[in-house]
Amino acid sequence: MARTRSNEVHQRMVQAALRLFAERGFESTSMDAIAREAGVAKPTLYNHWADKEALMMEVMLYVNGVSDERREYDSGDVVEDLTWILTRRPPDAFEELRSRMMPGLVAYSATHPEFGAAWRHNIMEPARKAIANALKRGIERGQLSSGLDIDVSICLLLGPMLYRHIFHGKAKIDIEELGREAAEAFGRAFI
Repeated sequence: MARTRSNEVHQRMVQAALRLFAERGFESTSMDAIAREAGVAKPTLYNHWADKEALMMEVMLYVNGVSDERREYDSGDVVEDLTWILTRRPPDAFEELRSRMMPGLVAYSATHPEFGAAWRHNIMEPARKAIANALKRGIERGQLSSGLDIDVSICLLLGPMLYRHIFHGKAKIDIEELGREAAEAFGRAFI
């Protein structure tokens, strides 16, 4: 499928916003600056996004590799399914930019509750839901106890991943290794 001029302009604006957000932060980046960086008129930005927060959300979804096509993974084995979910990585191409933007995103989310809620809904909720679905399938198949507390289980599984994310500079554990080990430890404890 050929890319239309509108798609090319859209991508150019996303890339410009990504560069400026990583360089200046969210609060210090204006729509005027993004338009200048992308080489478009400011109204063009507003033809694509209602406001800066909508553009910020698209940029964050983009650098985290989140698309509208979220697929469920069902191998038939709950530990394998959990491993697949926990070891999902965003695109490596954006690792540096993502790490530069994340502290600002956390701060912005704390001071802008609507944006924070949208961030949790779009980024965090799909992973939480995928884990819940994998656990429910494990219960239905008799791999897990019917009395398993899904919410506590999600906390147990996501806790190590969040710890690694927060302390990534100090935790030398690879995300694939940690995800696999967390899923296997959960399996040993609850299967």
